[in-house]
Amino acid sequence: MAQANIPLIEALRETAARLRNGAHYAWGNHGACNCGNLTQVVTKLSKEEILAYAHTGIGEWTELAEDYCGITNAPAGLLITKLQEIGLTPSDIHNLEYLEDKAVLQRLPGGFRWLQRNVREDVIVYFETFADLLEEQLADKITFTMQDLLPQQQPELV
Repeated sequence: MAQANIPLIEALRETAARLRNGAHYAWGNHGACNCGNLTQVVTKLSKEEILAYAHTGIGEWTELAEDYCGITNAPAGLLITKLQEIGLTPSDIHNLEYLEDKAVLQRLPGGFRWLQRNVREDVIVYFETFADLLEEQLADKITFTMQDLLPQQQPELV
């Protein structure tokens, strides 16, 4: 599963908000599908630029992620690099594109159900639920003591 971190959580939430607010969505388009919309947020590239880069590789996002080689840095590889830099694995990229991670699906509002990979509303709820799950994982890693919460006494200056 993805590495829980603030930039990834924010990118998932921003992508969901953009989709909710009418961002272009077309599952069959590398630049405007599930991963394409997330990549727009992460890279600040347009859907057209992402599409051009993605077409230098072979296949859909899943194949691009699986075939990625960090040494060659082909343009399609640069897109995958950006997604991996925010904490995603090739499996996460596949699951985002197909809305298939069972840990996310089990956390959906209303309980487990299969979602449709090419339905905007399903993508939005999946991205939001994934962000919630990662946020909880990140919060679980934070530990502090009561002493950490108390104000520190300053030594008196003489």
